[in-house]
Amino acid sequence: MSDLTTPTSAAPSGSGRPATAAGSGTSTGRAVARWMVTFAGFPLGGLLTDLAVGPVDSPGRAALGGLLTGSVLGAVQVWGLGQHRPAPSRWILATAVGLAVGLLVGATAVDFGTGLSDLLVLGVVCGAAVGVLQALVLRPALGRRALLWPFVLAGVWATGWAVTTAVGVQVDQQFSVFGSSGALVVTALTAVLPVVNQQVRQQTQQKRSAS
Repeated sequence: MSDLTTPTSAAPSGSGRPATAAGSGTSTGRAVARWMVTFAGFPLGGLLTDLAVGPVDSPGRAALGGLLTGSVLGAVQVWGLGQHRPAPSRWILATAVGLAVGLLVGATAVDFGTGLSDLLVLGVVCGAAVGVLQALVLRPALGRRALLWPFVLAGVWATGWAVTTAVGVQVDQQFSVFGSSGALVVTALTAVLPVVNQQVRQQTQQKRSAS
């Protein structure tokens, strides 16, 4: 009975909500803010690939460019997932291999074209390939929720290329990934991942502690 009367157990926050709810909102905001920083992984990976590999105009360059861009992006993203991140090596490998396969298949399918329709196809293929391998890494923690990830990334990455094309970026230079404008949109649209990942992993830890 004494636990129910202590001020800390039921005291509302200044906003009138329980302190736990306020803390949860703050935690969610931090997770989203941290994830938004990861947009930089797209232009950084693309720039490094452009300097080291050159334009994506052949199967070999597509595979190598995807591997390099994906490695950079995966490293930045796994940092963005915070303390509840999956194993960094698995996430980076999944992102790198996924983008290598996606860029190879997608770019070849459109004959390395850079028209809007070509880039939309490229975005769908790359997003789906990255999403499938990342979902395998996420599934032990997220369960069936992870199965939605390839579909989300397929649509979102296509959007990234559409935005990049719309703002006038010279996509005819055959970059390995969309530019900063598209990256910002893609990162914002995928910010649900760190939130869900954090919530599920925290719930799992709490259940283990209680048992």
